[in-house]
Amino acid sequence: MLIGIIGAPNKGKSTLFSAMTMNDVAIADYPFTTIQPNTGITYATTECAHVKLGVQCNARNSLCVSGTRLIPVNVTDVAGLVEGAHEGKGMGNQFLNDLVAADALIIVVDASGKTDPAGNKSTGSNPVDDVNMVKNELVQWLAGIIEKHMNAISKRKDGDEALYEVLTSFKVTKDGIAKAANAVSLSTNKPEWSDEGIERFSAELLEETKPILIAANKSDVHGSEQNVALLEREFGRENVVACSGAMELALRKAAKMGLIDYKPGARDFKWLDENESEERKQALKYMQDFIKSKGTNVQELVNRVVFGLLGNITVYPVEDENKYSDHFGNVLPDCVLINSGSTAHDLAMKIHTEIANKMLYAIDTKTKKRLAKDYVLQDEDVLKIVSAVK
Repeated sequence: MLIGIIGAPNKGKSTLFSAMTMNDVAIADYPFTTIQPNTGITYATTECAHVKLGVQCNARNSLCVSGTRLIPVNVTDVAGLVEGAHEGKGMGNQFLNDLVAADALIIVVDASGKTDPAGNKSTGSNPVDDVNMVKNELVQWLAGIIEKHMNAISKRKDGDEALYEVLTSFKVTKDGIAKAANAVSLSTNKPEWSDEGIERFSAELLEETKPILIAANKSDVHGSEQNVALLEREFGRENVVACSGAMELALRKAAKMGLIDYKPGARDFKWLDENESEERKQALKYMQDFIKSKGTNVQELVNRVVFGLLGNITVYPVEDENKYSDHFGNVLPDCVLINSGSTAHDLAMKIHTEIANKMLYAIDTKTKKRLAKDYVLQDEDVLKIVSAVK
């Protein structure tokens, strides 16, 4: 799984990325601080299954901190996007091509309204314009790729197959292509689409394959509430998260220095060092008051993408249904992210192809009941896969 962080320059993308990953990246208030994409690991969080089972886990593919399971997710922060990027302006197609492998996108905008869509300092800018600019560039980018191949595609009766061959690196499926074409009333039988038709198809396919969540960043800046409300009215409250990458980064750094005990996403922290300077104490007190009332919501942003936008649930595969362990005795070693609606057989495929091919059934370790291969997984399931593989 890969989450792409995108947006115009100077919106706080790199700060937000650093807050998510604690990677040291270049952060500055001028365009194109990020030239090559920054890549790192962030974590989706959920209550660990060991809490309800009353056992102590030995996390292996993830982390477990005070009953919270932290599941690693890949994230990339790409160069700032300017209007006309699809035509080569700014970092141009280098930026856009860095997004091909992303499963979902976070568009970062400046909720304070103090930067315009080009990333220049301003007053009273509307972040709705930022979102529309980025979305339009994405559509034009994909439409441009399709247009280059349209002559060859138009000669084929299996136009959906031809489109799939062109767009396979975009993590699209043939069904997704057919669904997008049908949604905008376009035929894939020797398709002779107009430029407008290609754009409509591109917009629909992007919505299907690159779902977007809007990060209303710099929400700690006075006056940002009005712009957050504008974004929510325009794009829907469920698609907007008001957040502060700068504050989350400061809190995580303070925790790393041993000044506070802070868990990402928490609405409070514990003071560990009372001998700090008055200036630092005031800064920490301000941040403590802020997160108590609003939170930085950076962890909420990650969780909304992983569990909401991409529709994942958590499942724990084990080998011993009585001890909830693997064959080494590690209790609940692995927490797997898998799409809601997946089956026990799909989980087996994630473990090993041969195990899946020779799968007999699964066992619900909580009830000890035998489950068919087509059993639809539920969040926090702890399952044993029984296979004929020796």
